[in-house]
Order: sequence, then structure tokens, then C-alpha cells
Amino acid sequence: MARDRADRHRVAHLVLINAFVGAMVGIERTVLPLLAEAEFGIASTAAATAFIASFGISKAVTNGFAGALSERWGRRPLLLLGWVIGLPVPVILMLAPSWSWILLANVLLGVNQSLTWSMTVVMKVDLAPPRSWGLVIGWNEFAGYAGMAATAAATGFVAARWGLRPEPFYLGLAAALCGLALSVFASETRPPSRPARSDGPSPEAADPTPTFLAVLARGSGGHAPLTVASIGGLATNLKDGALWGLLPLLLASRAVSVGGLGTVVATYPMVWAVSQLVFGPLSDRIGRRGLITAGLLLQAAGVGGFAFGTSYAAALGSAVTAGLGTGMVYPTFLAFVSHRAEPAWRAAALGVYRLWRDLGYAVGALLSGLAADALGLQPSLALVAALLTVVAGVFWFGAGRR
Repeated sequence: MARDRADRHRVAHLVLINAFVGAMVGIERTVLPLLAEAEFGIASTAAATAFIASFGISKAVTNGFAGALSERWGRRPLLLLGWVIGLPVPVILMLAPSWSWILLANVLLGVNQSLTWSMTVVMKVDLAPPRSWGLVIGWNEFAGYAGMAATAAATGFVAARWGLRPEPFYLGLAAALCGLALSVFASETRPPSRPARSDGPSPEAADPTPTFLAVLARGSGGHAPLTVASIGGLATNLKDGALWGLLPLLLASRAVSVGGLGTVVATYPMVWAVSQLVFGPLSDRIGRRGLITAGLLLQAAGVGGFAFGTSYAAALGSAVTAGLGTGMVYPTFLAFVSHRAEPAWRAAALGVYRLWRDLGYAVGALLSGLAADALGLQPSLALVAALLTVVAGVFWFGAGRR
């Protein structure tokens, strides 16, 4: 009983840490797409969204190694390293003399997000029994995206009153310092070598510990459920990369104020955050496959609403719809992958999933930026909605019955 109470306190501590992790990326969601043209004179949408691609690539590549490294070095050292790497980011964003410095800041931010967010997920999975993975991952993702939503809204209002920089980025510096301070007091959770639990992964996963490359192969085509999870995660963050880059520009083109824009941009991750408190535990009870498929379709509906709706009310409704769809899949995908890996390579499997998922940021930013330059903002978002619909079908037929 005392052990259970201690583990609950450790999980709560990690939830709080992840709120500051999310706050770090939230400082960019409203302000940075507007900053590209206003201060750096970048007119091309593809060039303006390149910062999201640099973030996504660095985060994805780091994800690929973070899980495996945490099995060797431990979770806590990587958590602390992630915060140290993230500390310069808000300072660079405040003082950057050219857009190349913004790209560098986003490379560092991607590494920061990968190491800190990955470790909070893996540490909770270490502490919780499999029957509660959806619950604890749901709380983790809620905290991160609530932090993101809070700073996305706050930076919009700060920018409306005091300008696009440096004032909005003071919030990022405060978040980095708080996150690092809290992480100093986190304890290591890496388990010793242990047998699989009886209520853990399926028997098909019970094999000797594979190499990282073997796990990468499983999540990249060699194992159908893990592969369709990778595809679904990539499509989800492709959508997020497209909205991150294009939504502020689309709303600004419709004469929405910076403060009003910040409200819409923040509504999407806030609904995403809160809904995970429902859908994470729900997936423990009713299964993952249906929730993930429905979530992908809801995301498609939300993005389509942004593309074809023209009023401010329609934009808010689309933000709620896209947020609900994302909240349905985010913790559920992580629990889905966790249930299909043995404890000895579960962290690596989560790392591979997160690698493909976060490549979606780069793919979404680059493709939607190019499509926006060629076709316009609305058609590019319509293409994203169509892609999500197709991926929902791919996941449903490839995920198996569990």
C-alpha cells in the first residue's frame, strides 16, 4: 500500500513536470508564424513553416534513440539533459537577428521536447500496471497539452498588447526554469531486468530482447499493428504541423485579431488536453482500435471545418472538433504500442512510434507550406483532411482485434 501511494506521488510529480514541457512549445504556436513575415520579411508559406520542420525532424530523430538510451543510462539523466538543452530556446527566440537563428532554436526545442516528454511517458509506464496505462498516459498528455494551450493563449494576448517579441517569450524562459527545477527532484524509475507481467503484452511479443534496429523494423513495416500505429501517429502530427503553420495565417487573412487568433489556436490543444482525461482511461475499458479510428475521422472533420468554414464561430467549432479527435488518439496510440511490446524493449518501441509520429510535424509543415504556396491555404487544409480519412481506414483494417 505504501509503495502504491509513493508511485502515485511520483506519477503526479511527473504530470506537473510535463505541464511545463508543453508550455515550452506553446510559446510558438500563436506568435512565430506571424513573426516570420512581420519581422523577418518571409512571404513564402513554405519558408515560414520551415521552423516546424526543423523542430519535427530533430524531435523525431531524438525520439528514435531516447527510449533505447534510457534503457542504458536511465530515465532521469535524459530528463535533466532535455531541460538543459531547452534553456537557451526562449532567449534565442527573443534575440534572433535572422530566421536561421529561429531554425536553430527549433532544433534545440525538438531535442528538448523529445527527451523531456518521452521520459515522462516512459517513467509513468514504469510506475503503473498495464491496466492503468491509458489512465496515466492520459494524465501525462493532458498536462502537456494544457500547458501548451495556456501559453499559446497567453502569448497571443501578450503579443496583442506589447508586440510579437521579446515579451511573449519570457513565459518560455519561466517554463524552462520551473521544469528543470522540478526535474531535479524526480527519482529514477528504470526497472531491473524483469519478466513480463501476466496482464501485459500479447504472447506474440514475448521473445528475446531485440536490437534497436529490429524494433525499428517492426514499427516500420515488419509488424502490422505497430506499423499502422506509426502511420496513424504520423498523420496526426502531420495535421498538427499543418495547423501550427497555416492556421494563424488563415485566421489573419480573415481579419481575426491577434488576441482572437490566440483564442482559437489555444482552444484546439486545450480540448485535446482535457479530452485525454476521458479517452485515456476509456481505452483501458473498451479497447483502442475503435477510439483511434474515430479520433482520426474527427480530426479530418475538424481540419475540413477550418478549410471550408468562414466565420469565427466555425473556426472555434473546428478547433473543438480537431481537439477532440486528437485527444481520442494521443494517449490511446501510446497505450496501444505499450501493450504490444515486452518490458525489455517497450521504451524502444515507444521511441520508434514517437519517431514516426513526430516526423509528421516536418512532413506536415513542408507539404502544407508547399501546397499553400501553390494552391492556397484552404485547399492545402482540405488535402490534410482527406489524408486523415484514408489513414483512419488503414488503421482500422491493420490494427487487429485488440
